[in-house]
Amino acid sequence: MTDPQDLLKLAVEVAEEAARLIVERRRGTITVADTKSTVTDVVTAVDRESEELIRARVLQARPDDSFLGEEGDDVIGTSGVRWVVDPIDGTVNYLYDIPAYAVSIAVEYDGETVAGVVVDAPKGEVFTATKGGGAFLDGKPIQVSGCTELSTALVGTGFGYDADRRQVQAEVVQQLITKVRDIRRIGVGALDLCYVACGRLDAVYERGLNPWDYGAGALIAAEAGATIGGLNGAVVSPEMSIAASPALFGPFHDLIAAADPLRA
Repeated sequence: MTDPQDLLKLAVEVAEEAARLIVERRRGTITVADTKSTVTDVVTAVDRESEELIRARVLQARPDDSFLGEEGDDVIGTSGVRWVVDPIDGTVNYLYDIPAYAVSIAVEYDGETVAGVVVDAPKGEVFTATKGGGAFLDGKPIQVSGCTELSTALVGTGFGYDADRRQVQAEVVQQLITKVRDIRRIGVGALDLCYVACGRLDAVYERGLNPWDYGAGALIAAEAGATIGGLNGAVVSPEMSIAASPALFGPFHDLIAAADPLRA
């Protein structure tokens, strides 16, 4: 069965269970279990526990599906359905007990994202969407802000863990900061996209997001009416992800590209 609503139902159930788990674990002591790209790119034991829970629940219900998670080994299935999972998006926030982190689950069919859920774990907010079915926050329809002017746009972004990349990203921010209302750095790529979807941000951009970071959030933003893309007509990818209200997307894209199209 590949009905997007059925896939979403399972995704929401599993994401909410994982969100409850990580919130409960946060009441104890959280320590770094490992690092990835740099010493500041951390993994906690709870990241792994959350992903193991999600994988177990999904594959118990749908044993023929594929599974791509941030922390564990990939599972190759035969059904054409793939689950793309970030068990804790915002791990550094989680480590420092900053209440902004999320569970993100996107479900693809034949390579296209057809369902997605992002659960803001500390707040309990649930963002959902299915392909062609609209976007929702806690079951209520949401839409982008409709902002049309760069000068009044509240913009979200994030920074990489590599110091050289952050230096370049800071230079790009310096080019943007005088041309927009202000810039926010929440530290959770999936929530940035969901905040565009519900109008809490007018636009977001970031280089270095991975499929588990943007898979669900990009669908939710698009279904809420956002224009989604990379640079110069490319699709969203680790090279660049941009989401904005439709009238804002063009000038916002051009501003980012002009700031530094190759190194942003």
